[in-house]
Amino acid sequence: MAPTPLMGAALLELNGEERRLNGIVNTVLGPVPADRLGVVSVHEALLSVVPGAQYAFDITIDRADVFDRLASKLTDFRNHGGGTVVDSTGTFHGRDVRLYEALSRSTGVHIVASTGMGPEEMLGGYFLTPQTNPPTPWPAERFADLFTREITEGMVIPRVERRGAAGLVTTTATREGTTATDESLLRGAARAGLATGVPVSIRFGHDAIHDLEIVLDEQLPPDRVAVGGLDRTDAVASGAHLEVAGRGAFVAIDNVGRIDGDHVSDRERAVLVGELVAAGHGDRILLSSSAIGVAKGQPDDDLPFGLVLSGFVPVLRATGLDEAVIRRILVDNPRELLTVR
Repeated sequence: MAPTPLMGAALLELNGEERRLNGIVNTVLGPVPADRLGVVSVHEALLSVVPGAQYAFDITIDRADVFDRLASKLTDFRNHGGGTVVDSTGTFHGRDVRLYEALSRSTGVHIVASTGMGPEEMLGGYFLTPQTNPPTPWPAERFADLFTREITEGMVIPRVERRGAAGLVTTTATREGTTATDESLLRGAARAGLATGVPVSIRFGHDAIHDLEIVLDEQLPPDRVAVGGLDRTDAVASGAHLEVAGRGAFVAIDNVGRIDGDHVSDRERAVLVGELVAAGHGDRILLSSSAIGVAKGQPDDDLPFGLVLSGFVPVLRATGLDEAVIRRILVDNPRELLTVR
């Protein structure tokens, strides 16, 4: 398959008929018809700044340099056939909406930004002990209100304005096990998704099914949820990818190209894809690399946004996977997830 690169991203004034026929997706330049997304990479990080690193004496954030580096990586993604990158870092991990707007205009790549937080250890003290007597963690309804407003009123640009609607609610649970605050985040994300029609992405902590059940307990339909990290070795060993898909949620195999002790290899990822397709779940597979375009406060990540297209799709083809299935995974499945319902 040779997807056609998108040649431009623009703020579109959509009439009611376009919305009805195509559905829309929230991008940083405004709503676009879902059928114009092209190939989508659903779990990536454009700019990832460890909270607090922006204030460190030994870290420099040169916006011109950041722009140039990200523009180069997004252009490479487009040249490999990519159409849309989802920045799934949430609210407080370096998200820069103005920067993303400029990048989308200059590269022709649609960018979907996200709201959300997590895990607990990455939250600032305000969200753990707000000014109540006695101090208590935020309940789910407060997180839901925060996330919902970033979709309905626009994402916060500190400190004085809102700008652009988030297209995804994302949250991450604590790896050692989901905490009470993590559960509030998961429930808040689900409630925001229900209220706005925007999908929810979760990166599970210790148990993918446990965390998925928390979200589904809020009556969010399973086809509005993507579960990330299912190419982690512990998830693969438990067969979580098949169980998540069996419950109707999307399976994000989202560390393509990553080689470490926590994740399986790309050849093993291709086996996961084959297992899901054989089980009738080809319509529930999502692919990405969780690549970081520019990192501050943590090591840089050399994975390109186009790695799924340039490196992993050939592996899938070598297994004999049908071209129509490959297109469904790259284009149709993420479009179905991201469309506002």
